[in-house]
Amino acid sequence: MTQRIPVAVTVNGTTHRREVEPRLLLSDFIRHELGLTGTHVGCEHGVCGACTIRLDGAAVRSCLIFAVQADGHAISTVEGLAPERGRLSVLQQAFQDAHGLQCGYCTPGILMTVSAFLEDNPQPSEAEVRHALSGNLCRCTGYQHIVDAVLLAAQRLREAG
Repeated sequence: MTQRIPVAVTVNGTTHRREVEPRLLLSDFIRHELGLTGTHVGCEHGVCGACTIRLDGAAVRSCLIFAVQADGHAISTVEGLAPERGRLSVLQQAFQDAHGLQCGYCTPGILMTVSAFLEDNPQPSEAEVRHALSGNLCRCTGYQHIVDAVLLAAQRLREAG
């Protein structure tokens, strides 16, 4: 019989309690146990950034963390970015307006990375945005529209501030 460990996490403001195997990755917990499929799994080595979430506010790779390690912590996923159903966040709207996505596979991880980045750096330079995105791989774009979207979001957030 496989050992199961109780886990309680708050995801996008809602507390979830489950019993999980100790080896279950946080990315798989989010996708399969909670049904939040916006967190994508690409490389499963922490290289591509597709599985990026926020753990207690910090952008982290959920494929490198076990679900049991998240016990008692707060998680934010891309599903939690929108202020309400049917309405995009400033960041999401900027990505749409600046054409900062194509196939969309990498986009949730990029959005989670950038949401943390913009909280720490509300007035970034283009070089700072490119550095912040250096851990997120996109195979569809040349990154320019993604960078433009981040700069647009930063501007809009400052104006709304």
